[in-house]
Amino acid sequence: MKKFIALLLALCMAFALCACGDSTSASTTAPAADKSTEAADTTAAEGTVHIGIVTGSVSQSEDDRRGAEAFQAKYGEDMVKLAIYPDNFTEELETTIQTIVNLSDDPDMKAIIVNQAVPGTTEAFRRIKESRPDIICIAGESHEDLPEIGSAADLVCNNDFVARGYLIIRTAHELGCDTFVHISFPRHMSYETMSRRVAIMQAACDEFGMKFVLETAPDPTSDVGVAGAQAYILEKVPEWVEKYGQNAAYFCTNDAHTEPLLKQLLEYGGYFIEADLPSPTMGYPGALGIDLTEEAGDYEKILAKVEKAVCEKGGAGRFGTWAYSYGYTVSAGLAQHALNVINGESELCDMDDISKAYQEFSPNAAWNGSNYTNAETGVKAENTFLVYQDTYIMGEPGTYMHATDIEVPEKYFTIK
Repeated sequence: MKKFIALLLALCMAFALCACGDSTSASTTAPAADKSTEAADTTAAEGTVHIGIVTGSVSQSEDDRRGAEAFQAKYGEDMVKLAIYPDNFTEELETTIQTIVNLSDDPDMKAIIVNQAVPGTTEAFRRIKESRPDIICIAGESHEDLPEIGSAADLVCNNDFVARGYLIIRTAHELGCDTFVHISFPRHMSYETMSRRVAIMQAACDEFGMKFVLETAPDPTSDVGVAGAQAYILEKVPEWVEKYGQNAAYFCTNDAHTEPLLKQLLEYGGYFIEADLPSPTMGYPGALGIDLTEEAGDYEKILAKVEKAVCEKGGAGRFGTWAYSYGYTVSAGLAQHALNVINGESELCDMDDISKAYQEFSPNAAWNGSNYTNAETGVKAENTFLVYQDTYIMGEPGTYMHATDIEVPEKYFTIK
């Protein structure tokens, strides 16, 4: 009887091994996607890798959210976990922090990306690192000072406020603008990234013989809310155009201000080089009254439809963007980069590897970038990068301005 039982157990083990062998064989012969997708599918199926992405709401930063959703659609809800911080994040700081930290409660969480990294992100990352130092913490488009958030995050990627501060003015000058109007509010102007960019823009205006103007608009996170802030822009633009003329270019630092600004500039005149966080979906659909549902996710078709509508409104040669959404690309691209790092395919702080991940979601875009340089110390941060995409001016036909090929004068990197 003992020999019979032993034989029976041996046969059971043999059948189990055969079953495992069949399963492995099937997985190796099945059609595979790209290398990163295949690796992600494997780790996700084993329940070992989860990636979290935190963004603002659709009303505050739609492109950021759509990029997170695109990455989730590519790899699945089981692997990719999404969260939204409060619209009024300045007044709900602890809620913002907890929203980010909560993702680290998942034992399989390996990376958390926050885009845009609003105030509270640095503290959230510090709390995460205290209990889960294994989690890769990545900040996209930080609202907090870069040296500060860089001390808590493993990687920080912002739009290149230094290079763009110069290049946006240069582009406006090339298009024949004689005035540049910068629209913002005190909270944004307290950020190092935005205050330095203003100083660079003003210096560039001086270089190109242009007038520089600062205008203040309500903060959408204040008591007036998004609706009140947008109503203010709608009311003021006609006055500004009359005051500064048809050859003035306009720039605003807040996403919620962008749509009403575009709408009124298309109606009354003026130039718009690109948004603070550029995209053909940033403000243009609402300003133009067009539906991009059928084109969703296809930025070549989106740009073509937006461009056609701009030209029909008489805006050819006066309105610009990036061909691919910055916010969309940052959310999806940084998550892709984190996955590539986890899979051993990329180095975390390598600009070429970051660009490679961004190009997964902006395949035809020209990107440029460099390490952030502290204006106070002149020291470059190894884990903080500033990136930008070429500027596209819509027209019949439209044209790239080759901004990524222009060498920004060294003096602009130390202006503050």
